[in-house]
This record gives sequence, C-alpha cells and structure tokens, in this order.
Amino acid sequence: MTQILAIVNQKGGVGKTTTAVNLAASLAAIDRRVLVVDFDPQGNATSGLNINKETATANIYHVLAGEVPLAQAVVACELPTLFAVPGHRDLAAAEVELVNEMGREFILKNIIDEIRGQYEFIFIDCPPSLSLLTVNALAAADGVIIPIQAEYYALEGVRDLMDTVRLVQRRINPQLEITGVVITMFDERTNLSNQVLNDVRTFFSEKLYRTIIPRNVRVSESPSFGKPVMLYDIKSKGAQAYLKLAKEFLNGQKVGAR
Repeated sequence: MTQILAIVNQKGGVGKTTTAVNLAASLAAIDRRVLVVDFDPQGNATSGLNINKETATANIYHVLAGEVPLAQAVVACELPTLFAVPGHRDLAAAEVELVNEMGREFILKNIIDEIRGQYEFIFIDCPPSLSLLTVNALAAADGVIIPIQAEYYALEGVRDLMDTVRLVQRRINPQLEITGVVITMFDERTNLSNQVLNDVRTFFSEKLYRTIIPRNVRVSESPSFGKPVMLYDIKSKGAQAYLKLAKEFLNGQKVGAR
C-alpha cells in the first residue's frame, strides 16, 4: 500500500529538501520503490537528484497545467528504485493560476492518485510557505514529516503550521496525520542544540523521531554534486543518520515508543 508523505516547514533552511531527498534515497537503497515530487518552485530537490530542471522534458508545472500526465514527467534517478518528478520556478505562477480553479485544493491529489499504486512511498517536497501549493500537498498526503533545525527560534512558526494541518484535517483531508518530526543540523557540542531538542521533545512528545540528523559537511556538500549524501559519502555521519532514520521510519518507532 502506497504511503504519501508531505515534507513541510514554512521556514526555509531547516533541512526540508535535504530530508526529502535523503530519506527517499535511503529507503530506495533498501529496495523500496520511491517517488519524490519536487513541489517547491526553487527546485532544489530536482538538482539534488542530479536532474537538470531547465532541460527536463516535463516537470510538475506541466502536469498541473494539464499538458502531460504525471507518469510522463517521472525521471529515473541514480538508485534503481528512486524516481522523481522535477520542480520548476514556473510553479510560482501555478499558485496564481490555481486560485480560480474548482476544487483547487485537490488538484495534486487527483494527479497523484493516477499513479499511486506504482510506488511504496511518495514524498512531496513542499515550498517553504503555507501556500496553496502546500495545502495541495497536505490534501494529497497521508502523513506529514516536519524537519526542525536545532537552532534559535526553531519552534517559531510551528504553531502556525500545526494550525494549518488541523484546518486541512477538518475541512479537506481528515485522514492526514503527523507522521513524525525530525531534528536536523544538530550539534551535540552546543547547549543551544540540546535545549532545542528538549523543547521539541516537549512540544511534539511521541511524534519526535529518535534519530537525530547531525550538522555534517558531507550533507551540505552533496547537493552541489547532484547526489544524496549516501551516494556522495556513505560512511559520513550524515549518510548513516539518514539510513538510520529510514529504518526508524519503516518501523514507526519514535521517542514516545520507549
């Protein structure tokens, strides 16, 4: 049964795209069939998977515009069971174009439903905003994964995100749930990182994953080479952390499960 996950945080620079790419790649590395839908106009997940968003024959904007079916926009990645639908800056225009559409909140859901059974997991990398694109992703998803950076103001805006999720649950997608919260860019040497971890654990309780993603140079470098970190340096702390997160994700084990 296919599981659709929206990777969401309206704050930029918190490891959202990094988590989408590397969690998807880690699952693909253990033979799960995975699709990444780059739903962010910045298209960073696309370039992080070594796809040229300027030369790709089709992207998610073309699909939203009804020019091509979703299956035609899927691109094979380096890992045999990892696939992606490229993003593009034209997605910013789609935000405006969708406003007057009937059932505008369900457009992505209807598109994904056409190919849902072809993958075990579909990850939607959302834009860093609580926009109509993000609402579309939440309407299409079964669950939400929230990356939170271990930095000052980490929880700033999270209440707004939770309000949006609850609103979508009430009015659009009652099956939507918070699948998990993952701490990113954690530096165990600093009191701040440990304080943020404690604050997030208090706020999210059993939704917080045990696995913590450390601040790691290899994770930062890998997108410039168009590779998930596990293909860039499998031995790095970052790669090992995402592989561990993938196993925890599959097992459904979090802090509250202790």
